[in-house]
Amino acid sequence: MNINKTIESTKEPRISVAPMMDWTTKDYRFFGRLFNPNVVLYTEMVTTGAIIYGGANRHLDFNKEEHPIVLQLGGSNPQELATCTKMAEDWGYNEVNLNVGCPSDRVQNNKIGACLMAEPDLVAECIHSMQKAVSIPVTVKHRIGIDDMQSYEEMLHFVDTVAATGCTHFIVHARIAILQGLSPKENREVPPLRYEDVYRLKQERPHLTIEINGGIKTFEETQLHLQHVDGVMIGREAYHNPYLLAEMGQLWNLEVPNRFDIMQQMMPYIHQRVAEGAPLSIITRHILGLFQNLPGARKWRQALSGGNAKTIADIENAIQNIQAAMQRTEDYIKEHQH
Repeated sequence: MNINKTIESTKEPRISVAPMMDWTTKDYRFFGRLFNPNVVLYTEMVTTGAIIYGGANRHLDFNKEEHPIVLQLGGSNPQELATCTKMAEDWGYNEVNLNVGCPSDRVQNNKIGACLMAEPDLVAECIHSMQKAVSIPVTVKHRIGIDDMQSYEEMLHFVDTVAATGCTHFIVHARIAILQGLSPKENREVPPLRYEDVYRLKQERPHLTIEINGGIKTFEETQLHLQHVDGVMIGREAYHNPYLLAEMGQLWNLEVPNRFDIMQQMMPYIHQRVAEGAPLSIITRHILGLFQNLPGARKWRQALSGGNAKTIADIENAIQNIQAAMQRTEDYIKEHQH
């Protein structure tokens, strides 16, 4: 529990890792933080009901190293959201974010996520209630539209309605969500990206902090987006290729860390989690992408996937094996250079 943690201010430009169910767990977040001290990390979405009735410790606990960190809440009851936002502040979170972007059937039925875009007044009431409860920032993550609400003007109306509460920070997933007929996975891929709508929102509402999300995979793409908006949120790419977070350090002239140094820093954490009783596989699944696109990456993934790594010694062996594979490649290149 991290009560009274000093809240660090987030660095400009704002780069963040999206909240992703089953992926942005506290183990991933500890790992992700090793790549970059400035990137903002998010929890998975947690519903208000889970926190209030399912045990706050289980849902709110995080490592002190994870700051700056944002709790993403799912819900639409203003009082429950205010209660959970206050708990988040007491716990030491830097910010709280309301999910108005998740297209899952499961959450729609409980009036959570993207379906709330159709009810901007309710979202505004929720945000107002959350803001009154705390002094930390409260932000909104939403889509550019849903189903029959697909125009830029409708998104602008939604943003203006919520911004009237004093909310100034909007993270915009640059796709609509089709709530009837597409799965959550399809909703991340099928609706076309409309980055121009997000750029236009920033142009027309320059006083708001606008962060763009959706399909962004490289440092170069991030730099292009930052010419138009205040921040960039990276989704799946930050999970499958976490070294991208290290490359983002160039935005602040940070030294880019070495992958093996990152694993060296990760090992004591793995020891600690195993000592607490955590199964090794729930930690190793988050580090599979560390050597993405490098010699030996496939064997690294195989060695650590599923239940293949049964002991910490297995992880140490995998590190030695990929070091050897990379050295062999380097030697081969040197030999064949003319």
